[in-house]
Amino acid sequence: MAVVLETTLGDITVDLYHEERPVACKNFLLLCQMKYYNFCLFHSIQTNFIAQTGDPTGTGRGGESVYQQLYGEQAKYFDMEKKPLIKHRKRGAISMVNNTNNQHGSQFFFTLVPNLDSLDGVHTVFGETVDGWDVLDKINIAVVGRDFRPYHDIRIIHAVILSNPFEVPAALDIPDRSPSPTIERVKSSMIGFDELFDEDRIQGKTDDEIKEYIEEKEAQARAQILELIGDLPEADMKPPENVLFVCKLNPVTTDEDLETIFSRFGEILSCEIVRDKKTGDSLCYAFIEYETEEDAERAYFKMDNVLIDDRRIHVDFSQSVAKAKWEYDKKQRKLKLAEAERKRQQPPASKSSSSRYREDEKRRRYDDERDRSSHRDRHHDRDRHHKYDRDRRYDRDRDRSHRDDYRDRRRRDRSRS
Repeated sequence: MAVVLETTLGDITVDLYHEERPVACKNFLLLCQMKYYNFCLFHSIQTNFIAQTGDPTGTGRGGESVYQQLYGEQAKYFDMEKKPLIKHRKRGAISMVNNTNNQHGSQFFFTLVPNLDSLDGVHTVFGETVDGWDVLDKINIAVVGRDFRPYHDIRIIHAVILSNPFEVPAALDIPDRSPSPTIERVKSSMIGFDELFDEDRIQGKTDDEIKEYIEEKEAQARAQILELIGDLPEADMKPPENVLFVCKLNPVTTDEDLETIFSRFGEILSCEIVRDKKTGDSLCYAFIEYETEEDAERAYFKMDNVLIDDRRIHVDFSQSVAKAKWEYDKKQRKLKLAEAERKRQQPPASKSSSSRYREDEKRRRYDDERDRSSHRDRHHDRDRHHKYDRDRRYDRDRDRSHRDDYRDRRRRDRSRS
């Protein structure tokens, strides 16, 4: 018994344990047949751990079992099947999510690595992946935010049941075809895939044009992801067209030699062979920046596959935006330094009455604490002096008593003599 989940990244084929987990498998298969999982978002992807989906709301707090439609609201969740115990040993295991009450609804997850012992006995494994490992690899490396939601939406587009041993109840509403996605269903605060379902933009185009359109949208989405994580200052940034990338150079070739050879096509602003930072050895590729795009184009057509220092070089237009990003970061640093200097030089603003009140209150509390401390010190000193006086009186009385005793003894001795 197998099901194919068609996602925006490719197809995943899963084989279900319908004999060991009949309740969970029946729930999953009937939900697939109802098109319940169509356009469900992978709302939580934890790298090298799990990828969770199955919630139509996309929040991770929704979803109900198929038994709710069969038996009513009290069957919104069903009890987990604990026996036989199936562990999360395999990569690609598919497991129902525990709702913290040892019950399941519609949400499930794929394990992205093997031997996840911490999930054993908590969630119910009811199948395993048999095909689509490359899709799991793509999901595993997806760029996610702090709540583990991917910046670029990954969705289940369709679920195809290859074999179903369970009888479909007549009470279930099974659609004849996959319903078209609603705007609310595919609406996203991240980078969505809803452009793929915009039929107005792709209507009347050939397959190649549609493929090119989809690739362009995916490239824009990747650029937006790079902007979100800080690798690109702007998503629309493009590599400069007046910079050439030259590779397969001879290690003995120098910057001056390369500049002399390429300077016959126009004025060169910079010519730099990339070298190892530690050893200074050439890495056999360089970047050449011309003053105009026309000069760079002439050099590209004339110098590609030319022999230099017994090496046949390759010339292409640069696809790197590292220099532009470095200049952008440098400009931003200058702006921040200028803003900090401006704030440092401007006179301090007059304090509001509330600020003055807070400062007065703080000063008053400080003075009170100081007075209390001084009062405690004075009492401590007074007690110390009292103890000293008491000890002195005791010593004095003791000496006086001894002296009186001595006098009495002397007097008695005289009287006897």
